[in-house]
Amino acid sequence: MSGEAVLENYVGGAWVRAGTDASLDVPDPSTGRLLARVPRSGPPDVAGAVAAARRAFPAWRDVPVAERARRVLALRERLEAHLDELVASVVRENGKTPDEARGSVRRGIEAVEFAASAPTTMQGSFLEDVSPGVDTTLLRQPLGVVAGITPFNFPVMIPLWMAPLALVCGNTFVLKPSERVPLSAAFLARLIDDAGFPAGTFNLIHGDAAAVDALLVHPDVAAVSFVGSAPTARHVYTTAAASGKRVQALAGAKNHLVVLPDADLDRTVPAILSSAFGQSGERCLAGSVLLAVDPVGDPLVARLAEQVRAAAVGPAGDATTTVGPVIRADHRARVLRWIEEGEAGGATVVARGRAPPSDGFYVAPVLFDRVRPEMAIAQEEIFGPVLAVIRVPSLDEAIRVANGSRFGNAAAIFTKDGKAAREFARRIEAGMVGVNVGVPAPAAYFPFVGWKGSFYGDLHATGRDAIDFYTRKKVVTTRWF
Repeated sequence: MSGEAVLENYVGGAWVRAGTDASLDVPDPSTGRLLARVPRSGPPDVAGAVAAARRAFPAWRDVPVAERARRVLALRERLEAHLDELVASVVRENGKTPDEARGSVRRGIEAVEFAASAPTTMQGSFLEDVSPGVDTTLLRQPLGVVAGITPFNFPVMIPLWMAPLALVCGNTFVLKPSERVPLSAAFLARLIDDAGFPAGTFNLIHGDAAAVDALLVHPDVAAVSFVGSAPTARHVYTTAAASGKRVQALAGAKNHLVVLPDADLDRTVPAILSSAFGQSGERCLAGSVLLAVDPVGDPLVARLAEQVRAAAVGPAGDATTTVGPVIRADHRARVLRWIEEGEAGGATVVARGRAPPSDGFYVAPVLFDRVRPEMAIAQEEIFGPVLAVIRVPSLDEAIRVANGSRFGNAAAIFTKDGKAAREFARRIEAGMVGVNVGVPAPAAYFPFVGWKGSFYGDLHATGRDAIDFYTRKKVVTTRWF
């Protein structure tokens, strides 16, 4: 794509220019080279997309659920056919390595496959003779127009968590992707169109905060799904809920990895490295605090330090790269400030990778040791390739430290002790728990369950929670004379 191209919105089945000349640059994180420009769509653009979705809703709602599921299966076929192109798009605009990008797209396709099971998952229930001659039926019906606001770190996967499920439930959908990764969303819009979804059922609006805020308060938007930072999640939840909307807002994280002395370090160390430094640490399931239970700290840190120094930091598309760039120059500066703060606060940098000389947005991975639980680097979401090691004397203390976090997205334990693992899983205050699994991401047919400050709302993304979120229940009580 030409660096001069300004992307268009997809509204009512057609590609249309935004009603503004204001735009933002979309650079390649690996090189800094301009890929495209994204329009800063405003409230009139959002209103047009919502109106198109509203017009399409009555006819789409009346399409039998089995037929809606067939459209979803047609989308799956097109996603598979264009898998390599989708992967290349994610590599180019997000900075994931090809393996990371492919894995994320695959997980998105998994969500599409789950959506196709709607003829089963949308079933209601029936009870005969709740009283003499009276029967009761529970139905699930669509909400209307729903919106999805998605982050930069998973340009394909998270839109696929939302749009296919919302559509198969009979809703129409407006997607506002991150302005940092708009190209993959535009690719998805073309595939959805090609899969035969009627005009207006899926709409795409590019933009930044102004477009988000317009969706949050629009009276014809019934529900909002959001994934992003904790401050923005709070804003989305409070604003949309105050406007009477159903909201699910997936927020930030500070995930803890606990290693007991009996852990198999040959397998544990690679899992920790993947969790902390995979995808450059830019994911809400990244393990960013390592709780080493005495006496495992010294051998564990030594092994990790060796691998951190050897990490291959480089362009996302390079076959030898293990740690690619972060998303933008300003984000790189933010992560580097956190590293400086950790050093100034008394934590010890025991290992640091080497960033290449480049115009790309690189942060070499950093391993901190002797971190104290009250330090900012142990409390705040950094969203970069930084791992903080806290030494603790026992599993009880590890759980106490982890539960002291205001976040509760995920946690993992590495051990051979089943009793210890069971105790950890029972007591840890996190919604997703791994046992000898560094990134405990649930399959798409289970909910993505954040706790505490990692989630705002009631019904979570993916799985049956998503079916409940995108439908409302109706109870019909019947008596025939």
